[in-house]
Amino acid sequence: MAAQHPGGLGEVPEKMNFPEMEEEMLRFWNETAAFETSVKQSEEEGRPEYTFYDGPPFATGLPHYGHILAGTIKDIVTRYAHLTGHHVSRRFGWDCHGLPVEYEIDKKLGITSSDDVAKMGIAAYNKECRSIVTRYCGEWETVVKRMGRWIDFKNDYKTMEPWYMESVWWVFKTVFEKDLVYKGFRVMPYSTGCTTPLSNFEATSNYKDVSDPAVVVSFPLVDEPDVSLVAWTTTPWTLPSNLGLCVHPEFKYVQIKDLGNGKQFILLEDRLPELFPKMKKQKDKYKGGEFEVVKTFTGAELKGKKYVPLFKYFESQPNAFQVLNDTYVTSDSGTGIVHQAPAFGEDDYRVCMAAGIIEPGGFLPCPVDANGRFTDEVPDFAGEHVKAADKAIMNKLKEMGRLVTKNNIVHSYPFCWRSDTPLIYKAVPSWFLKLGPIKEQLIKNNNETYWVPASVKEKRFHNWLENARDWNISRNRYWGTPLPVWSSEDGEEVVVVGSIKELEELSGEKVTDLHRESIDDIEIPSKQGKGVLRRIPEVFDCWFESGSMPYAQLHYPFENKERFEKGFPADFIAEGLDQTRGWFYTLMVLSTALFEKPAFKNLIVNGLVLAEDGKKMSKRLKNYPDPMKVVSSYGADALRLYLINSPVVRAEPLAFKEAGVLGNLKEIFLPWFNAFRFWGQNVSRVEREQSWTFDRSAAEALAVKSTNVMDRWVIASLHNLVRFVREEMKMYRLYTVVPRLVLFIEALTNWYVRLNRSRLKSAIVSAEDTQVGLCTLYTVLLTLSKLMAPFTPFFAEYLYRQLARPQTDREASVHFLLMPEFDESVIDEDIENAVLFMQEAITAGRLARGNDLPVKRPLREVIIVHESQAVLDSLVQLETYMKLELNVRKISYTTDERSYCKLSAKADGKVLGKALGKKFGLVNKAVQKLSHDELVQFQADGKMTIEGVEVDAKDVFFNREVLVDPAKFQGRVSPSKLTVVLDTFFDKSLMYGQVAREITNRVQKLRKAAGVQIEDVLDVFYAVEGDDEACAVVNEAIRAEADLISSTIRCTLFPSSACPSYAPVLKSATDEVADAQFTVTLAKPCIVMPPLDALGQSLGVDAKVAANVVTCVSSMDLEWLKSKASKSLEVTIDGHLFKLQCGTHYFFSIADSQK
Repeated sequence: MAAQHPGGLGEVPEKMNFPEMEEEMLRFWNETAAFETSVKQSEEEGRPEYTFYDGPPFATGLPHYGHILAGTIKDIVTRYAHLTGHHVSRRFGWDCHGLPVEYEIDKKLGITSSDDVAKMGIAAYNKECRSIVTRYCGEWETVVKRMGRWIDFKNDYKTMEPWYMESVWWVFKTVFEKDLVYKGFRVMPYSTGCTTPLSNFEATSNYKDVSDPAVVVSFPLVDEPDVSLVAWTTTPWTLPSNLGLCVHPEFKYVQIKDLGNGKQFILLEDRLPELFPKMKKQKDKYKGGEFEVVKTFTGAELKGKKYVPLFKYFESQPNAFQVLNDTYVTSDSGTGIVHQAPAFGEDDYRVCMAAGIIEPGGFLPCPVDANGRFTDEVPDFAGEHVKAADKAIMNKLKEMGRLVTKNNIVHSYPFCWRSDTPLIYKAVPSWFLKLGPIKEQLIKNNNETYWVPASVKEKRFHNWLENARDWNISRNRYWGTPLPVWSSEDGEEVVVVGSIKELEELSGEKVTDLHRESIDDIEIPSKQGKGVLRRIPEVFDCWFESGSMPYAQLHYPFENKERFEKGFPADFIAEGLDQTRGWFYTLMVLSTALFEKPAFKNLIVNGLVLAEDGKKMSKRLKNYPDPMKVVSSYGADALRLYLINSPVVRAEPLAFKEAGVLGNLKEIFLPWFNAFRFWGQNVSRVEREQSWTFDRSAAEALAVKSTNVMDRWVIASLHNLVRFVREEMKMYRLYTVVPRLVLFIEALTNWYVRLNRSRLKSAIVSAEDTQVGLCTLYTVLLTLSKLMAPFTPFFAEYLYRQLARPQTDREASVHFLLMPEFDESVIDEDIENAVLFMQEAITAGRLARGNDLPVKRPLREVIIVHESQAVLDSLVQLETYMKLELNVRKISYTTDERSYCKLSAKADGKVLGKALGKKFGLVNKAVQKLSHDELVQFQADGKMTIEGVEVDAKDVFFNREVLVDPAKFQGRVSPSKLTVVLDTFFDKSLMYGQVAREITNRVQKLRKAAGVQIEDVLDVFYAVEGDDEACAVVNEAIRAEADLISSTIRCTLFPSSACPSYAPVLKSATDEVADAQFTVTLAKPCIVMPPLDALGQSLGVDAKVAANVVTCVSSMDLEWLKSKASKSLEVTIDGHLFKLQCGTHYFFSIADSQK
């Protein structure tokens, strides 16, 4: 059954299907173009711009919980900005270029090398890439909108649009002209699976524990062939490119003779266990006998010694195959001698360059192609992938007698974040953005930004900036924005193009697209007589493109110049913790390089959403529920609130539990809806019963003026909440705002509504008091719908439209309004504190009951003890509610703590133990000996001098223990030092109260089972059967507690003998009450007539005729009889006219018939 809503708005459903309600709200938003309307309204009103940048995702996969979380945070903040008087443009963007797209095509077409791309042609390859870029755009839009996020998809931006790419060119040319770009030959993390170098932040995003070979190789000295230097490596594939050996100049090295085979080796003294493992296993017990030391050297003394090349591939390299010195060599692993392959190690490259083994612009031995395979320069292993060649290389070394030891090591190794293949380090020619010249400004700009949480900015991001290295911004790929660099064949003449117009002017050709297939063949005539300039083959790192989005999304500086400059830096951005070294970094670097400003002012960093077991969510493992199935089961609001009311908004991880979303629905949304439904039901009933018309426009004024203590509390709490939300949202602290909102909803439903149910149902005090209470609940629910609008947009909209009944288009949606303001004058912290103490007293009282004293058993007295008389005085005004909740007849108050509890204490060993050292024991004993009164004073003063040491109260554990006679009392102490003592005495009058409570419980359960609505008027009958003594107890309880029973069930309880045989019975149930069988029957009100003998005597007819009269009259409609036969009624039966008198021959209620 559904209840009519006040004002004829429609029906309030008995149960709420939240997903269906959300779909209804979505239809309303779509039909009214609500999002577009809200943006238009704010623009027409001339509101100040609030700039938001949305990091572009790839559309090659479906959105997951990480996207949903970040999108929810963005939606909350931007909605809130709109609702606090700003104009907020929200534009969706797509990252279209780069490895994620190319990798999908490589898998689809079976492409394994750059040769495969060359065969099919770049145009065909890029056409394939373009075809899948928007594969899931539709699904993304569906998911994003279903989650309630308002963002513009119609005017989205795509990084593959020529106008976007043109702005990227402008960014590059601008930083190039600032001398911040150079082409360099640098050892970089390199993905052989994607045939491209990676940036440092990409290379650190996917580490795995793997088993790799660990070998020790010998390098005989040229002048002492019997003595060999020994080097350790976990990358045997780099040994064919060895050009040197490096030792630490200050370390101590030894030449030893292996007594087992007579060979002599040189290695670091501290690393001898690498050749003789017993030294490590036996440690101090090692007896020697395996080797003898021939001589010792410092690393500096070894410098310059020549050794025999391991292979002859590069034996003609000048200055190679000698011992070098550098302090990067460590003593914690290997042999203390590091083999140098300058093309495959950053330190190797640096050390060999310093030694003159390689030179800038000179030949660099790098016998590995773009696909990670050995070239013909290394004929023994040509064509093999380097990682696969490890085994063959080790076998070759063994044949040559150069393999000293061979083991395996498990260590953490970087993998490509996209292809999931092991990375190698490889020297590649790349274009770099210099960070050295702008590093100081980068750090300064970071300090000017505000992050939540601050620790990510101050530690993780700051440290990354401090240690940032030049950014490799080029990729040797195809599907991306091409670097706008045209160069002569000798590389001496270079032109950097910054726009389409400039390229057209320089080349004389019309340009419509900027992808490689469209511009690679465009040539620019040389101004230095070098023929023509051709474009270099590289494309931009896609992070350079996404880092350019503040400018490129507006096609700056070619369009929207004033708009961009007015709104830059952005007011707000948000993404996950993984973007610290990604988007956050690239935004900051480019904005600093371009404008010496940060790209953003405020930033929320969210943590990672993990599977329930704490592991990474995996499509393959299917260890997480489909997000849209969760939404279709529980609703988007429940999922949103679950995500944002968790540690994940503090950049901490969240182990996703579907049960948590269900818990939100049950514990927050259903009680919240029930509070609204309760209000609607009772307004309808009070309007009907009291001839009252609910006036929405006057409700808030009545609520604010209410003198009812719980009304004053809930209004004060509401305005305090509004103030808190406004203050905390200014600081972007969702992690404080959302829990406080949830706490208020729980307080509203669990305390205000529950404690005021009887008052809001009927005029216990007065009709006006009930009406004021309903106005108060309405005011709170309406304000809460506005306050929750950014967080739970669907249910907030539903409630607002049900409650406010907006009459104009301007107020049609809660999302068109402004955030509620708070009224300082109604914030009353005293009443809020009083209710907190009341809640603690009630909770402590219930806990004190334990299992032996159920709440249904009335208590004679409860004693509330506290040291502060002011606290006790504040509770007196709430005594009615405490009596009801604790089911107690009397409450007493006292400050005499010593009569009811004992206060003890002990010092906090973790804090004071460290601070006081040996004196802690003495101080702790003294603290434990303090009397009750001394401890009370200690707490009041906050500190005390003990054994000559000033001790702070916060460094002491205080404990109050209830001291009462357990045979007569039970007690519990609350967190705020309230001691609640229950008098457990039980007599017959208390027993009657318990029985009455059970009876009302049975009636209410039957009403619910029958589907009866709160406004339905019913007659309730009872019958008692069983043992005479048990029946007597129940009947006496009904008599003694008649007022309690009738006020609770809102009608009189009649014996079953009073129930007419023709009464329309709705439902009946029998249950045990006080050892008797207690039957309750619910019936619709009907006309009531005297017993047949009495009626027949009064009418002068026999029982048979009287029965016909009863049958005739009882078949008539009760409401018709009330209006047409309020005094008398004439009926004709078998030709005989009967004149019946109301109050004699018929009655309109059971109560009237029994007067």
